[in-house]
Amino acid sequence: MLDVGRSRTPLRACAAAVLAASCCALASGVASAQGTDATPGTVPTPAPPAAPAAKAPAPAAPKDADQRLAPVQITGSRADDVQERRNSTAAKIIIGREEIDRFGDSTLGDVLKRLPGVTIQGRPGRGGAIRLRGLGNGYTQILLDGERVPPGFSLDSLTPDQIERIEILRAPTAETGARAIAGTINIITRGGYTRRVNDVRVTAAYENGKVQPSASWTRNLTAGEFIVNYSLSAFHIDRDNSSTTTTIDRRLDDGTVTLEQVDDGRLRVSGGGVHATARIQWRPEGGADAVTLTPILFANRFHSRRDGTLVQSIGATPSPYDQAETTASTGTALARLNGEWTHRFGPEARVEWRAGVGQARAPVNSFRTEFTGGSESRTLEETSRSRDTTVTASGKLVAAIFEAHSLVSGIELESNRRADTRTSLQDDKPILTDFADNISASSLRLAAYAQDEWSVTEHWAAHAGLRWEGIRTRGSVEEGEPEASNRSSVWTPLLHAVWKPDPKGRDQVRISLTRSYRSPTLSNLIARPSVNTRYPVPGANTPTQADRAGNPNLRPELATGIDIAVERYLAGSGLLSANIFRRNITNYMRSVTTLETVSYASVPRYVLRAQNVGDAVTEGLEVEAKFRASDVIENAPRIDVRANASFFRSRVRGVPGPDNRLDQQPDYTANLGADHRFAGLPLMLGGNVNWTPGYTTRLTDVQTASIGRKLVIDAYGLWTFNPALALRLSFSNLDPRDYLTGSTVDGPDILGVPVRESAQTRAPTFINVQVRLEMKL
Repeated sequence: MLDVGRSRTPLRACAAAVLAASCCALASGVASAQGTDATPGTVPTPAPPAAPAAKAPAPAAPKDADQRLAPVQITGSRADDVQERRNSTAAKIIIGREEIDRFGDSTLGDVLKRLPGVTIQGRPGRGGAIRLRGLGNGYTQILLDGERVPPGFSLDSLTPDQIERIEILRAPTAETGARAIAGTINIITRGGYTRRVNDVRVTAAYENGKVQPSASWTRNLTAGEFIVNYSLSAFHIDRDNSSTTTTIDRRLDDGTVTLEQVDDGRLRVSGGGVHATARIQWRPEGGADAVTLTPILFANRFHSRRDGTLVQSIGATPSPYDQAETTASTGTALARLNGEWTHRFGPEARVEWRAGVGQARAPVNSFRTEFTGGSESRTLEETSRSRDTTVTASGKLVAAIFEAHSLVSGIELESNRRADTRTSLQDDKPILTDFADNISASSLRLAAYAQDEWSVTEHWAAHAGLRWEGIRTRGSVEEGEPEASNRSSVWTPLLHAVWKPDPKGRDQVRISLTRSYRSPTLSNLIARPSVNTRYPVPGANTPTQADRAGNPNLRPELATGIDIAVERYLAGSGLLSANIFRRNITNYMRSVTTLETVSYASVPRYVLRAQNVGDAVTEGLEVEAKFRASDVIENAPRIDVRANASFFRSRVRGVPGPDNRLDQQPDYTANLGADHRFAGLPLMLGGNVNWTPGYTTRLTDVQTASIGRKLVIDAYGLWTFNPALALRLSFSNLDPRDYLTGSTVDGPDILGVPVRESAQTRAPTFINVQVRLEMKL
C-alpha cells in the first residue's frame, strides 16, 4: 500500500491556528513599527526630486561627458502589483516581471507552483496540470490575454520570458467567465511597450548527466503609429522519465497473493520546439481607434524510447510478456491569430471587438514490440492525428457613468471542433472495428453578460454581474450510430464587495457570492476507446490496467460559492491576508473504472471513463504573508519574505468515506521563500520550499487513488555586472525524491476470482541546475 503521509484533522487545525496567530502577532508588530510617519492608508514612496526653478538654464555638460556617462535607458513602470491588488474590488493576486524572473524558471508551471493556492500535478520539473485550490481538469480557468486558451494549447508552450504578468482571480466575474469553479489564472504576454526592449537570454540546464539548452529574444519596435512587440524562444530537452510499477492482487476472502508483477521501464524523451508570439498595435495619434493583431505560433517535436521488463513472480496465468520495446514520436503545431479593435467615445467610454481563429494539430505514432522467451510475441501500432479548430468572437462595451459607476457588458461566441483519425493495429490487424477511424466532437458556446463596479460609500465598493451561457456539445459514439448531443445553459449571478473599516486605513474585508460551472472537455466526449497495452484483446484485462474511453452523455457541473477574505496592507508593498471559501457542486464528473461488456473483446474488460457521480462540496482556508524583514523588526536585514499556506477539505456525497475527497485535492499545500540583495555587492540570493503532503482519494466504494508527498526546494543567485548584463544561477529540486502514485480496485481478476488489485508507480526525480546569461542589447 502506498505510504502517502496523510495529515490528520487536528494537525491541520493546529497548523491553521498557529499560522493565524503568527499573522495576528506580525500585524501588531508591523503596526507598532510603522508608528505615525506615514499617512494612514497609503504606501510610503520615495519623495520625488525637487522641480527645477522655472526657466532655469540647464548646466552645460562637460566636454567628456560621453566618456564618463553610460547610456541611460528611460523606462516607464506599471503600478505597484500589491497596490493594484488592493484597489481591485474582485479578489485578485498579481505577479509581475520581477517575481516571474526571480528563479530563472524554464516553464510556466515552475513559476506558478510557488503562488498561493497553486499546485502542479506530476513529478517535479516535468510540467503537469495547473490546479487552483487543489482542483484542475477544467475547474481552473486559464486565460491568455483575457481569452480562454484554445484546445491543444499547453501552458508549458509559453516560456516565462514571454509573460509580462500573471493575475489570479479566486472567484469568477461576469467579464472573465464563469467556467472557474476553483478560480482563474490570466496570463498577460509581453507587449504594448513604448519603452525600448531588446532582451536576449541564453540558458544551459544540466540534469542527470544531460545538458538542455534554450534561448529567448524579446524585442519591440516603434515606427510612427505602429508598435510591434515580439518574443521568440527555442529549446531542446533530453530527459529520463523512467518509472517502476508494482502490481499485486490479493484475494478478498483470505488475503492470499495471487499475482505479483514488477514492470521496470527505462524511458528517454528528447526533442525540442520553437515558439513565437507577437503583438502589432496601430494607435493613430489623437485618434479614437486602436487595432491590435496577435499572432501565435508554436511547434514542438519529441521522440521517446521505452525499454521495459515485466517480471511476474506470482501468477496463475503466464506473464503477458517478458520484455517490451516502445518507440514513439509526438508533435504539436499551433497557429492562431487574434484581432482587437477598440473605439473610444471620449475618456469615459469605449467599445472593444475581438475575433480569433486558430488550429492545433497533434500527430502521434507509436510502435510496441513484446518478447516472450526471447522471441517476438506481439506487436501493437497506434497512429493518431488530432485537429482542434477554434473560432471566437466577442464584443464589449465599457462605460463610466454617474462618476462612481463602471459598467461593462458584452457578448461572446466560441466554436470548438475536434477531429481525430486513429488506427489501432495488433499484429498488423485492426482491433477496434466497431469504431470509426474518423471521429469527432464539437462544442458551441454563446454568452452574454453585464456587470457594474461602483463605490457605494467611502467604506464600501461593490462589483455585481450577471452572465448567461448556453453550450451545445456533440460527440461520436460507435460506428453507425448518430452523434450524441447535449444542450445546457446556466445563469450565473456574481457579487463581489469590499469593506474598509477606515477608508484611510490599511485593512479591508472582501466577500464574493458566485455561481460557476465546469463543462466536459471534447476528448471526454469521444467514445472510441484506447486499449490497454499490457493485456491484449480479445482477452481480459485487470482493474489497474483498464482501457480508456470517453462518455458522450456527460453533463456540466454547476457550483455555488462564497469567498470571504481579510487583508492588511503593510509598508513597502507588504501584505497579510486570510481567505476562506466554499463551493457546493452538482453533477460532479469523475473518471471511474468499471467492468463492461465491450464490442472489441470476447470477454468483459475494465474501462476507465468519466461519469457524473452526484454532488460534492469543497472548502478551505488560504493565508498569505509578504513583507520585508526590516519593515517588521528594527535593524533586521533587508530580506524579502514570502509565505503562503492553503488548507482544503472536500467530500463527494455519493461515495462512502473516509478520503471521499475531490480528485487529487491534497489536505494542504505550503510555500516559504526569502530573497536578499546584498548592500555594496551586485548580488541577490533567494530560495523557496514547496511542500504538498501525500493523500488518498476514494473514487468509489471499490476504487482508490493515492499520491505521495512532494517536497521541492529551489534556490538562485543573480550577479548583475551592469544594467545590461547579468548572470543567473538556479537550482531546482535540490532534495530529489521519488514521486509515488498508486491505485487500488476491488473486482474479479482475469480468472473471475474477487481480488483487490493494487498498483504503485515509483518515478525518480533529479536536481536541475541552470545557468542563464541575461543581456539587454
